[in-house]
Formats: sequence, C-alpha cells, structure tokens
Amino acid sequence: MGKTEIRTVCKVDFDKPASEQPQLHNRWHPDIPFAGTIADGETVKIECIDWTGGQIGNNDSADDMKNVDLTRIHYLSGPFEIEGAQPGDLLLVEIMDVQPFQERPWGFTGIFDKNNGGGFLDEIYPSAAKAIWDFEGIYATSRHIPGVKFAGLIHPGILGCAPSAEVLATWNKREGELVAANPLADRDVAHLPQPINAHAGAASKEVAEKVAKEGARTVPGRPEHGGNCDIKNLSRGSKVYLPVHMEGAKFSVGDLHFSQGDGEISFCGAIEMAGVITINFKVIKNGVEGMGLRSPIYIPGPVEPSFGPGRYIYFEGFSVDEHGKQHYMDVTVAYRQTVLRCIEYLRRFGYSDYQIYLLLSCAPVQGHVAGIVDVPNACTTLGLPMDIFDFDISPAAALKAAENKRDLGSCAFETGVTEGKVTRGGKNSQISWGGGLTYKE
Repeated sequence: MGKTEIRTVCKVDFDKPASEQPQLHNRWHPDIPFAGTIADGETVKIECIDWTGGQIGNNDSADDMKNVDLTRIHYLSGPFEIEGAQPGDLLLVEIMDVQPFQERPWGFTGIFDKNNGGGFLDEIYPSAAKAIWDFEGIYATSRHIPGVKFAGLIHPGILGCAPSAEVLATWNKREGELVAANPLADRDVAHLPQPINAHAGAASKEVAEKVAKEGARTVPGRPEHGGNCDIKNLSRGSKVYLPVHMEGAKFSVGDLHFSQGDGEISFCGAIEMAGVITINFKVIKNGVEGMGLRSPIYIPGPVEPSFGPGRYIYFEGFSVDEHGKQHYMDVTVAYRQTVLRCIEYLRRFGYSDYQIYLLLSCAPVQGHVAGIVDVPNACTTLGLPMDIFDFDISPAAALKAAENKRDLGSCAFETGVTEGKVTRGGKNSQISWGGGLTYKE
C-alpha cells in the first residue's frame, strides 16, 4: 500500500487576529487544551504564523518595528497531543521540511528601538530598522541590503513540550529570584508572567485567566524543555529529543526562520516568516531516565549552505569592551566586539552600519567560542561567508575598497531617522553614525 497524503493538523488564518485563533497560544502552561491529536510515528504538516502575529509589513518603513507590541508575540501552533506520550518519555521530533507559504514568499529582519525591546548592540545602534527579504526557491535577496544572496538554512525558532505544574513553578521561582536580585531600570532581566495579551488557545475563561496569571512567557528558552532556542542548524532532517512532562506531551512549534546567523544578534534577527513545517513524531518510552537527559539534544540534518574551504573570513573579539574596559572571561562582551569588528570591515565596501547589523543577524554566519580558559580574556570568532556577496570582500579587495566604494542603498528606518542623522528633533534624540558612534542631542 502506498503512502497517503500528509495530514495538516493546524491551519492558520491571516485574515483573523492571532489572539482569536484557538489553535494558537503564546504562553507555556500545562492547562492549555490540546489543539489536535497526532499518532505515535505519524508525519504531519503544521501551519505557523510569524512570531509577531503579523505585526510587520512588507514595506519600506520601520515604524511597525519601532511600535511592535511585545506582549503579542510568539503565537505558537499547538499544543498537540502525541498519543501514548507520558511524563518521563522522550519525544523524538524529526523535522522533515519547512517552507514559507507559497502566497507569502517574503520575510523580515528587524532591529528594535532601544526603548522597545532593543538588541545585542542597542547601546550603539538604538533606532528601529528592518530589511525585507524575498524568497525564490532556496535563496533570499533583499532590496534593503543589495549585493547579497544566500540559501536559507530554514528552521523553527521554537519547539518544545509543555511544562508540568511543578516545572512551571520552578521556572517562575528562579526567574523571579533573578529579577529581584538584579534590578536594572532600563532592561528586562527576565520575562515574568504577564497577564496582558496572554492567549491560551481554546481554553475556557476560567482556565485562560489562570494561564494569564501563571503562564511562562515564550521569550527565553529553558533547559527542561527547549522552547525558544533559535538554533540555526536545527533545520530540515534534524532530529530533536525533547523531555515529556505532561500526558500527551503537549508539543508546540512556531517562530519559523528562513535563515539566521549564530546568535540572532538583533533580537528580531532571523529572516522571520510564516510557513508550514512537516514533522515526524516518535515516542521513546522512559527515555529521560534511559538517556540521563537533563535538557534537549539534537542531531543536525544533512541540509546546510555549503561554502568552500577558505571561503570564510573570521573576525576575533575579546572580553575588552568598546570603551577599553576589561571584563573577566565575559563571552557576551567578546562576541559583541567580534560583531563590531565585522561591521567595521564591511563598512568600507559601502554598506551602512545598520545594514550590516541586520545582515549579520540573518545570514549564515558561524559564531564560535574560541577560548574560555585564557584568563582574563574570553575569545570568540565570527565567520563571514564571502560567497554570499556578488562582489569581492576578501582582504585584498578591502585594501582597495575606498577607491571604488559602492552605493548600496539603505535599510528601512523608523520615521525621522536616516543613517548618519536625526530629523525628528527633541531632547535626547539620537542616532548611530556610520562610524559606530552615537550622537545625542
């Protein structure tokens, strides 16, 4: 008997707000009801909206990026009952395929305004900006970052199984303790339960109110179940082993990416998209104890953009920040400096700092921890594939780049902001200059 058509277990509606669709949710909580049932061993298709719930448009303004409502994000498809799954089992999730919707062949990369989400380099680049990417087969190009074309390492940013009540309580306790011990006036240390705009799928009013009060925000990944890990190599053909905490597993997925660089540095840094993911599910009985698993593991698939030997430029960074301050073995500081070295390098070819920041967020760059033993400086590297550009960016070309600097346009900015100047006026208006410096009125 031949194979039958793959069943679609979740469909989304672009004409209806995400908050009104019962097969979607934006909190982790054990009481969110099932959105469908999947057999052990079955392969299914699951439709997903983009992580902002459709707040970002295919246009040339970043006002939508500046004003995005971050309480209305990460609408996940699910949760799904996987037949036979019990607490203590492992759920083997094999990603068979991920594709954008045929009628929506585009995605976006964004930089959030420093006062609304921010990002890895928001002290240097504080304004909202974005780039729209067009998909043609496996390739992505952008009118906002010309001269670049690359194959997508397409993947889900979020997948995981719902926490039990005990696991959820653990999350909320430890993250609450972190916030209490680290009060930062201008920075979210953790994203604690927040009732506003919580969506609990098809839950009753009573259950929805409980989920809104207790449910864990989907912004961070967590060791007990995975969640929002944004792992760029978790692509087609990958196998992911997820601990099960609830009867039926209550698996959810979303935040699809056409491409992403290691670190997804601008926060909205992948090529975010709506699309369809095809997954095969298998239950491994008593797998958590059998494998001694404390957090998910995965095996990468065979599909990955290929660049030949010697076709990367690697930039180094150390835990000495841009102000010359020494930090002790701080990998975050080191990676920030690594990114800044790459921005400085690509600037000479004609790209603006904001274009490069967006590009390094979503192109298939390779980020690595090179050394975390050589006191006091951690060292990280970033590998930039040279062949994604339609012109030479080798060191030999960089030496002569100033002689024939290209006009490479501009990304989309929020109203009143352009690269190198601010036009909106008013006290404390600010914009990053091309040299990476911030001017404040």
